[in-house]
Amino acid sequence: MDTSELLKRVRQIEIKTRGLSRNIFAGEYHSAFKGRGMTFSEVREYQYGDDIRNIDWNVTARYNQPYVKLFEEERELTVMLMIDVSGSREFGTVSKLKKNQITEIAAVLAFSAIQNNDKIGMLFFSDKIEKFIPPKKGKSHILRIIRELIDFKPEHRNTDIANALRYMTQVIKKRCTTFVISDFIDDDFENALTIANKKHDIVALKIFDKREQEIPSIGLIKIKDAETEEYSWVDTSNKKVRDNYAKWWRDKDNLLIETFKKSGVDVANIRTDQDYVRSLIALFKRRGH
Repeated sequence: MDTSELLKRVRQIEIKTRGLSRNIFAGEYHSAFKGRGMTFSEVREYQYGDDIRNIDWNVTARYNQPYVKLFEEERELTVMLMIDVSGSREFGTVSKLKKNQITEIAAVLAFSAIQNNDKIGMLFFSDKIEKFIPPKKGKSHILRIIRELIDFKPEHRNTDIANALRYMTQVIKKRCTTFVISDFIDDDFENALTIANKKHDIVALKIFDKREQEIPSIGLIKIKDAETEEYSWVDTSNKKVRDNYAKWWRDKDNLLIETFKKSGVDVANIRTDQDYVRSLIALFKRRGH
């Protein structure tokens, strides 16, 4: 994509997603992801009913009577976008590719974060860490993120969610809200997800295409695995083949649901041919209550 085409796409994404974040998500985002941490504010004399765990023993000893520390909620958040850039994102059969849906959703979340005066950072991952953009504020930073979302070319095509979660947990020291935006076509990341969610607030956004749920009966077709780039022939007119595939998808989906539940991670399932606005608002409302 040349520079003028890239800038045009950035502008289109900015206009659409900034409007959505301002008009639709602002209040819901704020209530769903308000500051979770507490910062020290001041000390005052102990009053009946105060939590004795908050007694400041140094001040108490100095004045020979009990004083307690007061804390206030941190309003500013750090938000991380963990973006799956593996080969399977290049799939889509109806209105858009998975990667285009991911780009729009990430841009909406980025603008929502900035309007809430939060810092926003981004991590691109495949089976390697492809790129890390540290959290910052400001419109120029947001536009850089959108440019990267549109134009980034990963070096690898496979997926390793556990590796990405471990990296994010190591580099982001302060507790943050992290959106993992992926199709979650991967195995064995439950342990890393559980550990990451203890330190941070992890939210999963699963992006998928309806043709990944079931195969239509259209005869003999040649298919390509987007990550291994291997080809194979499939007879889609064979009902047993279609049924076996549908069962494989359901089993994998049920395993994912169980993984998120065990890890204590909120999830929204977003199909490429459906309106992601509804899914995000429903997620925000669930978390805001």
